[in-house]
Amino acid sequence: MQISPHFTLIQLVRSETADAHGIDNAAPPELIDNLTRLAQGLEQVQALLGHPLAISSAYRCPELNAIVGGAQASQHVLGEAADFDCPEFGTPLEVALAIAASGIRYDQVILEYARWVHISFNAAPRNRLLTINTADQGYLAGLWDQGGNQFA
Repeated sequence: MQISPHFTLIQLVRSETADAHGIDNAAPPELIDNLTRLAQGLEQVQALLGHPLAISSAYRCPELNAIVGGAQASQHVLGEAADFDCPEFGTPLEVALAIAASGIRYDQVILEYARWVHISFNAAPRNRLLTINTADQGYLAGLWDQGGNQFA
């Protein structure tokens, strides 16, 4: 099912971890509107970056979310979030900085371990920027590199 010009429902529910554990990660019908909003937001990001997004995780059913160690209140479970990178554009930090400067209305952009970007879209976007480099350090407000330099 095509839910935006470049994203399908299958792309947003596909999970190698779910497949490996025999988990049905199909999104319930009541989350399709959230997933459609997510796809529309991802369209804006892809247009901004000028290259396809490599989505590693989007919707996660509660069982899958628990297996991957996701937060209990994860926006992935609500169909509002995706993790991705875009190496053709630049590093995850460069991607996050471009989104932050773009005017795209998102709920959260989180630079995670300098390896990917988590982005979420909901009905009441906060435009919140966070970074996590280590679990011990936790989440930091703004965008930081692993050397402790803040960029946004």
